[in-house]
Amino acid sequence: MKIKLLFINIFLLSSFTGYSQNVKSDSLLKVLKAELARENFYDLKKGKQINRLRNRLQHTDSANFEVQYDLCSQLSDQYHSFKFDSAFAYVKKMIDLSVKFQNKEKLIHSEILLGTVLINTGFYKEAFEVTEKIDTNCLSNSLKTDYLVLHARLNAGIGDYDNDAYFSKQYYKQSADDFKSAETVTPSNEFEKTINLAFLPESEKSSKLTPQFFYNTIMQRRLPEHGIAMVATRISYAYSGENRIFFLALATLNDIRSATKETLAVFLLGQELFKLNRTADAYIFMQEAAKNAKFYGTRNRAVQIESILPVVASKLIDEKQHERDKLLIGILIFMIVAVLLFFLLVIYRKQILRIKANEQEIKAKNKELESVNGKLWEASKIKEELIGLFFKTCSSYIETLDKVKRKTQRNIKLGKYNDANAVLNNVRIEQEKGQLFNTLDTVFLTMFPNFIDAFNGLLKPEDQVWPKNGETLNATLRIFALMRLGIDDLEVIAKILDYSLSTVYTYKMRIKSKALVPADIFEQQIMDIKFIDSRTAG
Repeated sequence: MKIKLLFINIFLLSSFTGYSQNVKSDSLLKVLKAELARENFYDLKKGKQINRLRNRLQHTDSANFEVQYDLCSQLSDQYHSFKFDSAFAYVKKMIDLSVKFQNKEKLIHSEILLGTVLINTGFYKEAFEVTEKIDTNCLSNSLKTDYLVLHARLNAGIGDYDNDAYFSKQYYKQSADDFKSAETVTPSNEFEKTINLAFLPESEKSSKLTPQFFYNTIMQRRLPEHGIAMVATRISYAYSGENRIFFLALATLNDIRSATKETLAVFLLGQELFKLNRTADAYIFMQEAAKNAKFYGTRNRAVQIESILPVVASKLIDEKQHERDKLLIGILIFMIVAVLLFFLLVIYRKQILRIKANEQEIKAKNKELESVNGKLWEASKIKEELIGLFFKTCSSYIETLDKVKRKTQRNIKLGKYNDANAVLNNVRIEQEKGQLFNTLDTVFLTMFPNFIDAFNGLLKPEDQVWPKNGETLNATLRIFALMRLGIDDLEVIAKILDYSLSTVYTYKMRIKSKALVPADIFEQQIMDIKFIDSRTAG
């Protein structure tokens, strides 16, 4: 198939409105993401094919022009869309062989191929120099077509690179003339004409010319994977939105499977997804495009990607920050509602308890004592739950303040100094943590005034842990105090005390190893330390 099919009029294609048929692109994108993870497999497969050809070339008689040229041509094809420097090297070898054996037709073919390789990586000046050296007076129709397509692509590429309304216009016009000349020399075949139907104006398209029709046309043709990718990329220019994403995803998928690195499809796919505000997916494919451009050595496309990728990344960060803000607001609303419901339940329960208490007054003294003991037990459980909730909330608040502090630092980097100062002036992380620990110590020792004595009673005198002057509880005592409150998750304890998980674990295991009781029942002994009501302690 002639190369010209894949390039004629690409630079002239405008965006047509897609058909109402809903092309299912999401499922194809899922497959594409899965194939991205297997990209190395396809690269290794291509590498094996290349190594086999290189080995054959090394063992070929240097006097055998046809075999050497054919193997260099195959290697050039393998590297053409895979790696620029290797493709360039083998095309140069094809030129050298043609000169050495004085084969003019293959020399011109090789020089045209060299121009194509140079265009792929953005060496437009060098490509022009190659085209100027080609003798166009005695070209066959096939070579003349390839030459005109090369010249058209070169002008279109320079027009895109200049990106100027005045200068680019001249290059685009010359490119259009060259494509028309190529079509005159070698008219399109039936398959090419069918693909061209995608670019008819909407008023001329029949109901049969749907995206599904062109998809079936490509698949029925049984093209190689690289051919499918190139045709699907071209058809994508006829559509927009989900329809265009479908064809670009199809092209990118086949580029991956054919180990194509000089690919436009993945870059266009990232752009289209970005236009549709699908920023996370756009970022994934833009990164893939940047990686491919670097691997192949596509300088012109690397410049395009480098100008767009930071914009995509910035928007992705903003969206994630917005999602986090929404989540935080949702959590705060949930907590407020939960607290309100909790207090309503407490009030309701108190009313029920009060009614039950009045009913119990007419019963015997033993029943009244049993009721009072039950209320004390329930009150103790409620206090434990409230304390646990209180400390978790305080810990969460400190963590939130820390996040605000980091966000302020980011604002400073962005130059938002007034916003940063306003937030930082209200941040008192260490003060909040100190207040949290003091509250923890005071409330806990109010409920468990004998905790320190009972705790040290489980240790030998030389291993006992006592707070220093001015301290209520130290680090070790706080860890086991939180465990007595029912907080048995070491990660939660670490967050509350602002320690690492390993530090909490080390404190715990060190004390258990020194206990007078077996380690497996030490924690149970801690949990058996009794709650003492300060109102009845005297």
